[in-house]
Amino acid sequence: MFQRIAFIGIGLIGSSLAHIVRRDGLAGEIAVAARKQETLDAATRLGLADTVTTDPAEAAQGADIVFICTPLGAYEAVAKAIAPALKPGAIVTDVGSVKQSAIAAIKPHLPEGVHLVPGHPLAGTEHSGPESGFPELFEGRWHLLTPEDGTDPDAIAKVRAFWEKTGSKVEVMDPEHHDQVLAITSHLPHLIAYTIVDTATQLSTDLQKEVIEFSATGFRDFTRIAASDPVMWRDIFLTNREAVLEILGRFTEDLTAMQRMIRRGDGDGLEDVFSRTRAVRRSIIDAKQA
Repeated sequence: MFQRIAFIGIGLIGSSLAHIVRRDGLAGEIAVAARKQETLDAATRLGLADTVTTDPAEAAQGADIVFICTPLGAYEAVAKAIAPALKPGAIVTDVGSVKQSAIAAIKPHLPEGVHLVPGHPLAGTEHSGPESGFPELFEGRWHLLTPEDGTDPDAIAKVRAFWEKTGSKVEVMDPEHHDQVLAITSHLPHLIAYTIVDTATQLSTDLQKEVIEFSATGFRDFTRIAASDPVMWRDIFLTNREAVLEILGRFTEDLTAMQRMIRRGDGDGLEDVFSRTRAVRRSIIDAKQA
């Protein structure tokens, strides 16, 4: 699909994509840039790259498409670094979880004739680093493209076709709407998980030990989510703060209502809430997103 493909960052998402590119022959050459030499050594050892470098511009030189796979906080520096190396007609895309900030960080630095097609794969695990990637990660999962109005249709079509090759289902969405949706479906759940697990770390030593030893399914699920990359999630909350704070406010109100039901012994009210949430779980299973 592309003669040269560049990955700036090669963590879970980037390495999974590189596995697919290698397996299916989607590019003639894979270039990888990362900050740490040990990360580049791992990418080379795993056969995920033809060339590796600590210089993003070197990786982007001559690339038909560049995937920015770093934490969101590094986007502007990456965009500035690769801009002089991008050839006319090149496509820049990303895999970040917040799209308005991604566009604001990247677009001003791209030269004329280079196309920005932001995207977000709704797939992942709690693991990070090049060793964590695997080619089946995106199968049956959604990939949301968030190009601005006026973006070159051919560039959008190429990015869509690439993600469809990964097994993803692709949808185009307005960047602002994307950030609002993800605030409730992803960002708030992670914030809750981080908070609950952190609360457990502040218990007395004896109680903390028992919480870990006798963890029930619910707490184990929270610890899995809370084991996600801390730098990546720090940047997500800082760059999508308005949408997250709005949803967090609504959640706080709902949590207060639940607290009131428990205090008053309102069993009917609790059962009604639990019935609604159970129906949502069934819908997710029916949509094959469980």
